Amino acid sequence: MENLNFYILTGGPGSGKSTVLNLLSNMGYLTVEETGRNIIRKQIKSQGDAVPWKNASRYTRLMFLHAIIDFEEFTHVQKTCFFDRGILDILGYCRLVNIPITAILKKTVHKYRYNPKVFLFPPWEEIYTNDTERKQDFKEAERTYHVLKNVYEEFGYQTVIVPRLTPINRAQWIIENLNK
Repeated sequence: MENLNFYILTGGPGSGKSTVLNLLSNMGYLTVEETGRNIIRKQIKSQGDAVPWKNASRYTRLMFLHAIIDFEEFTHVQKTCFFDRGILDILGYCRLVNIPITAILKKTVHKYRYNPKVFLFPPWEEIYTNDTERKQDFKEAERTYHVLKNVYEEFGYQTVIVPRLTPINRAQWIIENLNK
């Protein structure tokens, strides 16, 4: 199942993806928020343990399920849609934190395909901050970036590095580079 209208914004935490996604939404584009943050918020609210710093395996399973649901919910879309992370990000996360990659995850990343052009946000220490949902340090953000770059390229995607610009200029740059 492939949808060439689905574009992934990915990269390490704190690199500006969500800010740009919100701007793209404000510009009228269809967007899908990051699954991981929503899971963390719900788990914190319900005092659950499916968060990266308590039960990374359970957190990963929930991210995986929600990422498939997000893809399926928007499969009918025939216009540009931006995703804050994709199913391959989960495989990358598994590699990053040494969680075994299941056969179903491997099969799923081949089954659900996004546009081959993936917008990769590089680590940017000047804008990096922690919050209640982001507890990684900047070094882990850098490692995440490299793992994701390798994973997307390994699975046949073209990673396009998003330049360090103001958020609105990044959003405009992405739009200008959709069909290049």
